[in-house]
Amino acid sequence: MKLGLINSAWVQSGRGTAWGIRQTKAIGFDTIDIFADPLDIDARERKLIRTECEASGLPVVSVACVAVGLIDFNPSVQRFHLDRCRKYLDFCYELGAKNLLLVLGEYIWEREVIPPAEQWTTGVNHLKTLGDYAAGLGLQVALELEPFKLSLLNDVPNMVRFIDDVNHPAVQANIDISHLQLAGTKPDELRALKGKAIHVHISDCDGKVHGDLPPGRGVVDFVPYLREIAALGIDGAISIELEYSPEPDKIAEWVTEAYTATDRLMREAGINRE
Repeated sequence: MKLGLINSAWVQSGRGTAWGIRQTKAIGFDTIDIFADPLDIDARERKLIRTECEASGLPVVSVACVAVGLIDFNPSVQRFHLDRCRKYLDFCYELGAKNLLLVLGEYIWEREVIPPAEQWTTGVNHLKTLGDYAAGLGLQVALELEPFKLSLLNDVPNMVRFIDDVNHPAVQANIDISHLQLAGTKPDELRALKGKAIHVHISDCDGKVHGDLPPGRGVVDFVPYLREIAALGIDGAISIELEYSPEPDKIAEWVTEAYTATDRLMREAGINRE
């Protein structure tokens, strides 16, 4: 598997997109994931991302999208987010990415007003539609497991059930190790995702709240998770996801620390970077 970075790690630098892409390559990453909304950037920024990644020799593996409106109870909101996700998939295609990393959303009103099964079915139906669109572009959708109690996809059993209900080869799972820790998921539970997972995120946390820290700064025991991930035979990348550094002027050191720690953990777990 390759070792990548989600480029949102560089937001604190204030140095622009191109600088972050070049720094990603300079540190030693194999690939890059892009966090950018195609509805919020213009044609020049889209071209810059593509050409800078190509010039740096950094293949784009994934583009991240948060589309909680896909399961909103208003049909107009659902239609907007379906169209927005299609534009994200077009953006993935432009960048030569492999997948769209999709955050689906949560049950509203604490599951008390809208029947939970109705929101679930809405999500399933929309992912069937997006699966068709992604497949037409030679892409896949990687669904994010979010460890929050009202998230539709908040543990491995729910992820498996959702993927089975969608039943589309272009709709699969993303594995986020920090989220697994927060959800109380044991490493061996990942075996249920055999043939259903295509992408991986890695970061650390304090075991209580979402953190996205460099590995080693929290409580996650990574190697058992990484060994289970290796056994899944995913042909893709492990991408580091980082939130803000407590020292913004040292963001390069923050990212380098995460790179060095993750590279060591991958080798310890027997994962070759190939």
